[in-house]
Formats: sequence, structure tokens, C-alpha cells
Amino acid sequence: MKGSTAEIIAEYGPFPDITGIHGVTYDGQRVWFASDGRLTALDPDSGEIQRTLEVAADAGTAFDGRHLFQMAGDRIQRIDPDSGRVLTTIPAPPGDCNSGLAWAEGSLWVGQYRDRRIQQVDPDTGELLRSIATDRFVTGVSWVDGELWHGTWQDDESDVRRLDPRTGEVLERLEMPAGTGVSGLESDGAGRLFCGGGDGGTLRILRRPTRALTDDAKAAADASSP
Repeated sequence: MKGSTAEIIAEYGPFPDITGIHGVTYDGQRVWFASDGRLTALDPDSGEIQRTLEVAADAGTAFDGRHLFQMAGDRIQRIDPDSGRVLTTIPAPPGDCNSGLAWAEGSLWVGQYRDRRIQQVDPDTGELLRSIATDRFVTGVSWVDGELWHGTWQDDESDVRRLDPRTGEVLERLEMPAGTGVSGLESDGAGRLFCGGGDGGTLRILRRPTRALTDDAKAAADASSP
């Protein structure tokens, strides 16, 4: 396993009237984060809050390219981001404390905090399709470039880790500074990871590590060089 210290490249908040950040997602322009009773959209370059939606929002958040998905108790809501209207709901997976939420491969991926697992869920029916076990409490969940990342927060220690999605093996770990927690987690699809700071009401941006080229990729790159 590769381990390193998380590199925090920006930090926003704490925000007025927001006591905690739960789910976090990204729509290509704005970071959306869930707090009790609302979703807030923020410009990740300036830290400016751009809009809010009044909607039940007590855990993970995801975006499928068109709609927001939001955990709310025992259900997952599909939300129109323009109007804030709840379009449909599906049952959330049974278990102890659903937490993170992500969209990838046409599915929702639900982190389950104390159960230490990530569940693949059909976004139309709520049917459980697959389960990935991990060895730490799961907070946020994110997929980027085929990589599965999740946040942890346990025993006053927090990190962001990359798993092998087939086995749950920890491949890489970014250790957060002491006293810094991770709640929601999402990627911008490139070099940034957005994470909520839990009860502190703070949003942090981490640098996503670049992956070294594999031997096959290096060989292909060498072969294409003049």
C-alpha cells in the first residue's frame, strides 16, 4: 500500500448557518454539499456560494450528469437541480448508517459507515447489485478514472483511500492532518478531491495523486516517441 500525507490545496468555511457538511458532489462547474435541510452549490475556484436548495439532505450526495441524488433517512431522492423538486425516490440499502454516495457506471454507490462497506445500487429500483467490504468506517465515496476512493473517520483519525474495487484491498492512503475529519467525498474528474469537514462546516480540496505509468503504458509511450 502506498501512503502519504493529504495535500490540502484550498479550504472554504465554516459557512454561516451551516453546522456540518455531509454529502459532497460535483456537477462539472459547482460543488454541491449537503447540510441539514439544504443543498448548497459552491464555486470551487472562488469559494463563493452560488445557490441553495431546501431539501432533506442528511448524508451522501451524487450527480449523474443530469440529476442530483441525495440520501435522506431510509430513502434516496432524485432531484432536479434547477428547481429543487424531488422527482422520484428509491429505498436506501438496509444497514447501519448509510453515509457516502457516488455515481459511476450507471449505478449509485452507497457507503455504509459502521458496516464498513460500499454497496452498488440500481438507481431506478434500489436493488443491491454488489457489495465491497473495507476495513474502516466509510464516510464519502467517489469514483474517478476507474479508481474507487472513500473517506474514513474512525478513532479520531481520518484519511482518504483508494481501494481495489474487486477485492477491497487498500492500494493508496492519504492521511488527513490531526483533528481533521472527512465526511462527503467527490472528485472533479481530474486532479482535485473535494471533501466535507463534518461537524466543522468546512469544505476542503485535496490534490489527487497522479498515478505512475504502468510498465505497459511506459512501453507504449516509448514506442510512440520519435
